[in-house]
Amino acid sequence: MWKRTKSYLIVVSVTLNVAFVAVWIAYAVPSQAHPEETGQRGTQHTIWCPLHRELGVTEEQWAQIEPRLREFQAAVAELRQQTGVKRSEVIDLIAAEEPDRATIRAKQDEILATKRSIQGLVAEHLLAEKQILTPDQQAKVFEMLRNRTSCADGPPMSGRPGTGLGPVLQNPDEG
Repeated sequence: MWKRTKSYLIVVSVTLNVAFVAVWIAYAVPSQAHPEETGQRGTQHTIWCPLHRELGVTEEQWAQIEPRLREFQAAVAELRQQTGVKRSEVIDLIAAEEPDRATIRAKQDEILATKRSIQGLVAEHLLAEKQILTPDQQAKVFEMLRNRTSCADGPPMSGRPGTGLGPVLQNPDEG
């Protein structure tokens, strides 16, 4: 009986592993917009950012946007990592036998300063990108911003996963 069960377990294990790998590949490989959806033929495969694909940026625009976007994402990723470390430190301070409220507040102020830095990077990035986008693209991106910042379900300009500004803030190489 064990030999029979063992072969079923192997089949189930292999099936689950194949399913896991398939799902991982589906999420790891960037989705490609259909060119007919955006009116841009032949350019969408190189524009990996969903926001910029949705805006319909040209190859020429993308050549200017992408290097700045990657630099922006790296800077934001570093600051987000710092914020995470500081949040952990706040938790450790609160969990201490005798928490020091002044130290906790000081660490919270550091977190707020880091978040202000992120907001500054976002503003500078938007100002730089605005110079590259057409008036119609600008109107679309700012409408998306207005819609996103009016939502109460999350921090402004962070975007829901895979939509809005979320893909812009996230480095595609981070996974």
